[in-house]
Amino acid sequence: MIIYNETINIDESIHLEWREWMQEYIPHVLATGLFSKLVFSKVLITEEMGGTSYSLQHYAYSKAALEAYHKQYAQKIQSEGIKRFGEKMLVFRTELEFIDEIKASNNGC
Repeated sequence: MIIYNETINIDESIHLEWREWMQEYIPHVLATGLFSKLVFSKVLITEEMGGTSYSLQHYAYSKAALEAYHKQYAQKIQSEGIKRFGEKMLVFRTELEFIDEIKASNNGC
């Protein structure tokens, strides 16, 4: 499994509008059929540049599925956000290869 992570910093002036837009954006990405799930999280570290940061982790079925997403869908889907929010949205993308998941053997501390 491949995890495609987008870390997005959003200017406070568009923060609420962007969050609402993301609720529309995520189903379009899932509708490609190339990801098993998407995990949308708020980054808790305060950025020096200001704004609020989020992480959107796309769980691709395979490297080939992620490559298909990039080739067939990414530009169109991502350009909608760029057109709408422009320079008030900064995105940093990484690709991760899933290796293992280790779960705790108890229910916490």
